[in-house]
Amino acid sequence: MDSKKKLTLAVWKFASCDGCQLSLVDCTEGLTELADALEILVFPEISSHSESGPYDISIVEGSISTEADRVLIQEVRRQSHWLITIGACATTGGIQALRNYRDSAECLRTIYAEPSYIDSLSKSSPISEEVSVDYALRGCPVHPAQLSEVIAAFLKGRKPRISSSSVCIECKTRNTTCLLVSDKIPCLGPITHAGCGAICPAFNRGCFGCYGSAETANIPAISAKIIECGVSPDQLSRLIHSFNPPDWFADGEVADE
Repeated sequence: MDSKKKLTLAVWKFASCDGCQLSLVDCTEGLTELADALEILVFPEISSHSESGPYDISIVEGSISTEADRVLIQEVRRQSHWLITIGACATTGGIQALRNYRDSAECLRTIYAEPSYIDSLSKSSPISEEVSVDYALRGCPVHPAQLSEVIAAFLKGRKPRISSSSVCIECKTRNTTCLLVSDKIPCLGPITHAGCGAICPAFNRGCFGCYGSAETANIPAISAKIIECGVSPDQLSRLIHSFNPPDWFADGEVADE
């Protein structure tokens, strides 16, 4: 690749709320120094204009929920040198993947007056289940600073400097008292990947786990601790499944009451 030539960037949306694309728009300050190295060819959130590939970097938001999505992501992968997924929907299936735990046809009948018009796959899948991914960035939505760091890292040919610690470390950094220990407030911070800056605990709300499971998450241990706070197993299951359904149970199950 010619180091003097601008690298081409494409941003793609699948089943999602657009929040992660808006985070990319919020990266203006962090990307200013990289502007001379990037040429945006596809970015529907900011422009209807688009150009065909190939692309040096493709950033993908959203999960795969229709056959058309599946076909498009295969083409995006073929046209992209690097493919980066951003946000819970793209990395683990997101909130819409909650339907994976129910009968898809039943969900359609319950929600839509004319379900026959809905063209939907039986499950909502993360991008990595369809194509190879070069880097996955978590969050709901992703943090602008982390997104800037990932793009900068790929442009400069180095590994992104993204912490692999849990939200608990971020609470300690900002001197936030542990809600789970001191106030018996249900909190997923010990098993949630860092990146948000521990926003919820800072405002006296337990972590909801929107950044997905930390690399060393001990699901049974935190489940038992949260149940001690008066949360039922059913309520705990709902809490753990909210943002990253397929992600949480890779290493353990929710503890029984």
